[in-house]
Amino acid sequence: MATETKLWHLENFNLFKGMPGDEIEKVATMASMKRPARGQHIYFPDDPATTIYFLKKGKVKISSMSDSGRENIKSILNPGELFGEMALTDEGVRSDSAIAMDDEVMICAISMEDMEKMMRSNPNLSLRITKIIGFRLRKMERKLEGLIFKDARTRIVDFLKELAEENGVQVGTEIMVKHHLTHQDIANLTASSRQTVTTVLNELRANNQIYFERKKFLIRNLEELK
Repeated sequence: MATETKLWHLENFNLFKGMPGDEIEKVATMASMKRPARGQHIYFPDDPATTIYFLKKGKVKISSMSDSGRENIKSILNPGELFGEMALTDEGVRSDSAIAMDDEVMICAISMEDMEKMMRSNPNLSLRITKIIGFRLRKMERKLEGLIFKDARTRIVDFLKELAEENGVQVGTEIMVKHHLTHQDIANLTASSRQTVTTVLNELRANNQIYFERKKFLIRNLEELK
């Protein structure tokens, strides 16, 4: 991809907002843009953790596999998000997978060495990345607490609320959430079964708390969702 096109994408990436133009030009020179196909792995477990990624378009799934072969989806990433950031913590090798979820995925890849140089020369960038890592760790802590203290139904409802808060669009008094998740994906994200997810969603729809189609949810009232 031409440097000018990469520069445009990076300038419009939230993480680099406010960075001097010459610094963004350096990033564009170091970065490589990729367009993985739907279902393609961006990295696998045990791959060397030497690259940081920025998601410009599409959705990416971060997951791992249990010893029994069950997929554990850790997160679904949306445009504007950073991933592979644990490479900055001396992770060494990857502990999870990153997989493109649709055909529109566009990512920017930067080597860990180049990213560390940028962070040393730009304290604001370093602070933003530190906050992202902290936010991700807190999110994982909340998920772990949910597994210990909450039943499956509560975890599923909490997941819908989180999805609405992070990706929802206000439509009148309701919130519209577009997504690419199957019931099995939601089950994997909430450590429940597909049958339980289907039962809970149908119950919420019957109670007129949500409406859903294949690729979208409509939450009637977020505060009353329970």
